Order: sequence, then C-alpha cells, then structure tokens
Amino acid sequence: MEQRASIPPGLPRSCPTISYWQDPPSFIATHRSSPLLPTAVDVVIVGSGIMGATLAHTLLSRSSPPKILMLEARTACSGATGRNGGHTKCASYRSFLDNMQCLGEEEAAKIVRLEYACMKAVHAFARKNGIDCESWEGNTVDVIYSESQWNLAKAAVGEIKRVLGQNDPAAAYQFWNSKETEAQFLTKGAVGAVTYEAGSLSGYKFVTGILDFAIKKGLNLQTETPALEIVRNDNGWTVETSRGRVTANKVILATNGYTAHLYPALQGVIVPLRGHVTAHRPGSEILSRGLHTTYSFIYADGYEYMIPRPQGSMFGGDIIIGGGLTKAAEEGLFEYGTSDDTRMDPVIVNYLRESTAGYFGTNWGSDDAEGRVRNQWSGIMGYSADGFPLIGKMPGKNGLYIGASFQGHGMVLCFLSAKALATLMDGDRKEELDSWFPKAFHITKERMDHKFLGRLHATAPQDLEVRSHG
Repeated sequence: MEQRASIPPGLPRSCPTISYWQDPPSFIATHRSSPLLPTAVDVVIVGSGIMGATLAHTLLSRSSPPKILMLEARTACSGATGRNGGHTKCASYRSFLDNMQCLGEEEAAKIVRLEYACMKAVHAFARKNGIDCESWEGNTVDVIYSESQWNLAKAAVGEIKRVLGQNDPAAAYQFWNSKETEAQFLTKGAVGAVTYEAGSLSGYKFVTGILDFAIKKGLNLQTETPALEIVRNDNGWTVETSRGRVTANKVILATNGYTAHLYPALQGVIVPLRGHVTAHRPGSEILSRGLHTTYSFIYADGYEYMIPRPQGSMFGGDIIIGGGLTKAAEEGLFEYGTSDDTRMDPVIVNYLRESTAGYFGTNWGSDDAEGRVRNQWSGIMGYSADGFPLIGKMPGKNGLYIGASFQGHGMVLCFLSAKALATLMDGDRKEELDSWFPKAFHITKERMDHKFLGRLHATAPQDLEVRSHG
C-alpha cells in the first residue's frame, strides 16, 4: 500500500469516461465567465465539485462578498460529484463503533448528526431553490449477507440509540429478518436487513445548479483551466494556470483525490481511489413490481450500493449500481493511487454488470431487449489515513485552505463542511463551530504526518461519493 500511496496523482485526465449523469452535459459545462483570467482576486477556489461550489455560494451570499475565481481543470463538476452513484446516504452505524472508540461518544455523535443534517440540508436546498436534480427522500435498505456484519450492525445501532437517544431522527433504524427481507426487498439468502432514512439525487445536476446561482452572484468560473502550481508571495498566493497567472489573498483546495498535485506535502496523506459505477435497465420482473427504496448489499469482504432512478426522470426506473472493489486483483489494491478515470478495471465492471441479476435472482426477470447495461464509468475519490475529511487552514500556511478527502462520502459531508470552512476562513466563531463540527475533521500537522496505510472499514456500504470509514 505504501507504494500505491506514493504515486503522484497528476492533473485530472483529459477525455474521462462519461458518467450517466453528465449526458447530456449541463449548459455551464464549459462556462468561462470572462475571456481572460483576472490578474488578482480575493479568493481562488480550485475545484468545482460539491465542496467548491457550496463554498463559493456560501461566501457570495454574504453582505460584502469577496471576489472569487473558480478554476476547474476539465468541465464543470467533472470529478467525483458528477460521477457518483446518486446516494445521499449516511450509513452512520457502519462507522459509529470505531468512531466512538477512537474519538469518544461526544465526537462520534457529532459525526452522526452532521451526516444526517447534511443529508437533509442538501435536499432542502434543492427543494427551496427549485434545482431539478431528481431529489428523492425516503428509506434505504442495507441487505446483509454476513453473520458477522449483522451482529456488528445490531451492536452499532444499539450504541447509537443509547448515545443519541431513542427519539433522535439520526438514530432511527429498523431491522428485518431473513424472511421479511426476501418478501419486502426481493432479495434471497440474506441474514437480514436494516432500514433507515436516506435519499438520492443527481449530484451533477445539484452542483451545476449551485454553480449557476453562484455565477449569478458574481462567481468567475473558468472551466478547462487547470491550476498547475501555487506559490506563496508577499501578499498572499500566486496560482499558475494553463492560461496565465492570478494572485489571491486566499486559495482553497477543493481538489479531493488530486490535491497532492498542487500541494505535495499531502502526498500519501490523501490517496486517490478509483471507483466504478454502472447503469442498468431494469429486468422484466423488477420493471413490473418497481423498487421503492435504495439499497446497499453487504457481505463479509465488500459491498455494493444501488439506487433506482425516480419515475418521471429520464430513464426512470433504471438501476444505478456501483462498488465491487474487492472483486479486483488483490482485493482492489491497484485501484488505490489510481487517478485515471479514462479507464475502468474490467474485472470490477464485469462483476457489476452481473450483480443486479445476481442479487434479485428470479425476481429480476429477463433483461431488456436493448441489453442490461446502459452505461458504465469510473471516478476518482480521495481517502485519508484516518478516514476523515481534511478541513481548514493548512498548518503554517496563512491564506491556504483545504476542503478535501471525503472518503467517497461527500454527498452527506461536503455541504455543511463547506459552511464550516467558510467560518474557519473568517477566523472567528470557533466556539459556535465546535458545538456541531467534529474536531477530527480539522486539518492539523499531526494528521498531515499520518500516512495512508489502507482504507479503513473497507466492508462499509458506501457510494462512489462515499467514504472508507462508514
């Protein structure tokens, strides 16, 4: 793993696989707010995913907004946010026991509540602002095939209810036995299942919607303009790009798995991990019955995650399923340190192509006449050694900030982490922030010295925008 973690990520590759969500592309996909780059701004944000977009919108919504330039190496929202599986799913019980052990009950509870609040806030923002992103809220199910994973789930939920309280909505879980699971969720052979609140949406449409609002508030978005280098100057920072140089008082790296390219001190601290997702036309039996929830399938050494697209959306009823990491050679070792989303691992993709019929068995029915798989793609996530995001001012580097390494869990972390980062950029209100934002998420020198040795809790049921540690 040390060798994989030492591979420089480089810039995002040209001509990546096209995700299901990015076809057709947004009208702002290749947007440039001005023909030339400004020479000086207050803030440069590198990256146009959910972290960068939410931060820009938050800062520009203030009474005296700063002058912000956003640099995107490829098209708008072309990274992990635009390539995920569509879940807004906390799965907090999957990490709670470990978090409680290493952080204590209070901080572990903060993470659970942050994830839940972030999930709710994302859908509320879409609803309030009329972003057409196929937002759906309801229950999700984790179908569990391993006795050991079942026992861990039972123990974790019990502890969450004890620590948060029985009536806390973030602690609301329901268990189903094997027979109930087969009848309710059409899957055979499971030990049981657990259901809880979650959602789904098109992260691509959600974030390009936020970017559109931010542009109208004054954001200068420059797509297809990679940042090549950041250098300290007398008054702030100089950012070298493929189209010229710009100076800024503050620079924010919202670059996730690619961060070490611009800040080499994070090599081996944030490690890219390539994930894979496929889009399936529903089988005949699934089509006639319909799926009314989103899924994860948990087994002893891995997991998959799955959402049905809401009826009324383009290709309504299609099934998005991703995961399969441990099916690759050496349990997916060679996907770590890989930042190339122009390619896919054939073993993982072939496994995912067969997975829906495998999980639903006779309840799947016959494949669509046009074929089972409509699309398949890859995307690059960012993972840290301790399984937590890196948020805040870079230690010893005034004016340089980071919001990255979301462990593939960005859809239930980034929206509120961006608001926390905006507060940290002000340098005040620390007490108020500490009341809800986990201390473990703050970047520190100690965390930067902690090198990646392997993904934590690798059997957790997470999404492409979904972390190691949950």
